[in-house]
Amino acid sequence: MKRYERLAQIRRLDPYRDSLEIHRLSSAYEFPWDFTRALELALYRTYAVPSIGRLLAETAELTDRPQKRYDDTVLLLDAVVEHGFDSAEGRTAVRRVNQMHRSYDISDDDMRYVLCTFVVMPRRWIDAYAWRRMSRHEIVASVVHYRTLGQRMGITDIPETYEEFEACLDAYENAHFRWDEEARRVADATLALMASWYPRPLTPLLRTSTLALLDEPLLRAFRYTPPGDVTRAVVRRAVRMRGRAVRLLPPRRVPHHARQNWEIKGYPDGYRLDDLGTRPLPGVRGCPVRHAGGSTSQ
Repeated sequence: MKRYERLAQIRRLDPYRDSLEIHRLSSAYEFPWDFTRALELALYRTYAVPSIGRLLAETAELTDRPQKRYDDTVLLLDAVVEHGFDSAEGRTAVRRVNQMHRSYDISDDDMRYVLCTFVVMPRRWIDAYAWRRMSRHEIVASVVHYRTLGQRMGITDIPETYEEFEACLDAYENAHFRWDEEARRVADATLALMASWYPRPLTPLLRTSTLALLDEPLLRAFRYTPPGDVTRAVVRRAVRMRGRAVRLLPPRRVPHHARQNWEIKGYPDGYRLDDLGTRPLPGVRGCPVRHAGGSTSQ
């Protein structure tokens, strides 16, 4: 198989009817490493919206059990991509995601914003750092995939095109990104988790490298000291060079799904999708008490 042969295969498919197949080819064959990094960044930037960051701090999932929260999120999202929405695995994954989210008082606006990050951040990351840019077929297929996910999560007023997703994301961040002490705790815990995957002496370098990949609005919201211009240029160039090196490799012949990532540490003996995630009880830390009629109190 030649390097661009799978891209030609993608372009022969219909991005609406074959959206799942295209998205799977893109994420599991063409850009598995890049999709993982981009979705990590997508989730990370949601903390800068205080209503999201504070809730994550209150639940303590990302501060007390960051590896489990990371693993469960990746595995649930990955199950839908690997098996499809209408498979037993896909239905179980979506059901668990809904059960967790419906236990909390989360606004539809916040849910829609998180969905936007899943569409926009992979495209931005891949176009900046991967071995090639995303094709229009892949962009449209990603939109269709996440629109379907959003619909099955009951999110309303979902954008219809990539451009609308991008405009929604940028507007929401402009309106809501700001400092919050509790959200900063979640951001720090996530940085510490990512550094824990590597030898301890590399921790300062990894932290600086991660910050060098963040944009200015995100750094300001968390009040992180921005790395110097030289550091930022070196780190970003290094990631781009990785993409150029990948371009010279033969195309992947077997899929690499996110469940195969070595960063998944919490389930060495396997897992059941129905066991993943949290099962918060009303009145427990971070979970509002739900009264008859749908009202909540803490």
